[in-house]
Amino acid sequence: MTDDRWRETHLGRLLGHASRRFDERVLHLMAHNVEVPLALSNLAARAQVGAAHIHITRHLALEGSRLTDLAAQAGMTKQAMGDLVTQCEAWGLVVRESDPHDARARRVRFTAVGLAWLQAFKDAVAQAEAEFRAEVGEAVATVVGMGLEAYAGPAA
Repeated sequence: MTDDRWRETHLGRLLGHASRRFDERVLHLMAHNVEVPLALSNLAARAQVGAAHIHITRHLALEGSRLTDLAAQAGMTKQAMGDLVTQCEAWGLVVRESDPHDARARRVRFTAVGLAWLQAFKDAVAQAEAEFRAEVGEAVATVVGMGLEAYAGPAA
């Protein structure tokens, strides 16, 4: 019988598990952050907000972004991003408005509620990173961070 444990422990699988664990922790922290509007906190607590919604949080420029640019930065189709934006619009996180530079285009930007959500995301990421550093040690965390930056390359 061939040893197939490699399928569970190869680098890609470990990175995937670590990424899911990190994102789950961030969403948990956001769900319990008193600064997050209650409706959004409840959505996060009930796992209605997922990794796909985090793409908008990670990639939407503070001055707003065109849907096509937002989709490209998140590595999603324009249609899939449009669906996410529609959902986030219904939650009050973002609005679509006319692009001041192109009358044919629309821009997506954060609302005041969306900016509060973004701040909660920033705080949760900082706490999750601190927890990671405490769990694996400062030296290992630094090496992991440097290694991931090098591996991800310019896309990071």
